[in-house]
Amino acid sequence: MRPVIPYLTAAFLFGLGVYGVLRRRNAVLVLMAVELMLNAVNLVLVTADTTARAVLPHGGQVFALFVIVLAAAEIGVGLAIVLQLYRMRASVAVDEVPLAEPPAPVPAAGPGARAAAAHGGAGVDGPGTDADRTEERR
Repeated sequence: MRPVIPYLTAAFLFGLGVYGVLRRRNAVLVLMAVELMLNAVNLVLVTADTTARAVLPHGGQVFALFVIVLAAAEIGVGLAIVLQLYRMRASVAVDEVPLAEPPAPVPAAGPGARAAAAHGGAGVDGPGTDADRTEERR
């Protein structure tokens, strides 16, 4: 068997997968492109196994099975993330995914905040206010 044809086919499939990952905006299509790249790797592993049996017998086929298991796990986790994204945003566009959480709002520190800190947490009016008594009842 001439190994050039499967290697070229795998290179074409891998290039098509890279193009799909870089250019697509739909998360489902990005996952499909990743699967295409994993299948290209499987093709290379099986082709290498058939052409170089003396080094490690059936090694490429075993690695190909590991890649298939990895691809199944990746699809399970990836589709769960895509479904959650669709539930939250009503869109699966990759461009609209927030990569960082927005910063938490900081409470405004006015002159009363300094007085409360100086009195050990008591309000601006001092200890024994109605707000402190309400807190004690709870």
